[in-house]
Amino acid sequence: MQKPSIFKYLLLLIFVGFIVGSCESNPKKNKNTEPVEESSEAYTLVWADEFDGKGEPNPDNWAYEIGFIRNNEAQYYTDDPKNIRVEDGFLIIEAHKEKVENEAFVSEEDDNWMKNKEFGEYSSASLTTKDITEWKYGKISVRAKLPKGTGTWPAIWMLGENWKEVGWPKCGEIDIMEHVGYQNDSIFGTVHTESFNHIKGTEVGKSVFIEKPYDDFHEYSIEWTPEKIVFILDGTAYHQFENLNKTYAEWPFDQAFHLKLNLAIGGSWGGQKGIDDSIFPQQMIIDYARVYQKE
Repeated sequence: MQKPSIFKYLLLLIFVGFIVGSCESNPKKNKNTEPVEESSEAYTLVWADEFDGKGEPNPDNWAYEIGFIRNNEAQYYTDDPKNIRVEDGFLIIEAHKEKVENEAFVSEEDDNWMKNKEFGEYSSASLTTKDITEWKYGKISVRAKLPKGTGTWPAIWMLGENWKEVGWPKCGEIDIMEHVGYQNDSIFGTVHTESFNHIKGTEVGKSVFIEKPYDDFHEYSIEWTPEKIVFILDGTAYHQFENLNKTYAEWPFDQAFHLKLNLAIGGSWGGQKGIDDSIFPQQMIIDYARVYQKE
């Protein structure tokens, strides 16, 4: 067989490079091109909620967020057992299409969107470990089954302990798992900081394909060290954010963070394709939340 010329080799390399470069369709920005590796070092379990028993979530572990909280979301967060409860070994966060009185309502003319709505059109729940338990570094894992339908926006995420003092995004945010119902085959792992955040369009994240997130349970995790944050789905690492060793604006992650579990409806991201009112009620079901740290 006749050997191809050097010119043909060059054409082939250019063509392959073009094809590879055109395959990136991830709506979240992924600025990290380094290989993703999960740590092989041993961890020790330091905190967990297995959601055994029945009734309200353990108050030694969780506090409630109440009201309209963030992102122009449509739901009003409550502590009603209809929206948040432990049963059959699971934490149930359940969203409903219903009219809910806004306790913070002032007037329809108020400039604050949290205060100018007399009623919410949906109810749901959000739990946080803020002011109860926070952690600096470690492996955080939550096993969950997600809700289904356009308009849902479940999240497993973390904020820095100095959130109240410096605000967002200066405090740092780690989105262990986000899912929007109109993209039912994707979950997202994302980091927000003062330099890298969605307001500037510079957030650093990556999506990964997930099969049946609303039919089956999956484990969503991060491994967080002083050097990097690795995002893991069912034991397989798919993304990492590295410490650039510049300033606090790029890496605010050398402090303790608290954990949040919530099911939002609509909002700046979850509501981009509208809300399908025929889907309700919808549940986010959590099997466990666990925190490990190195010895």
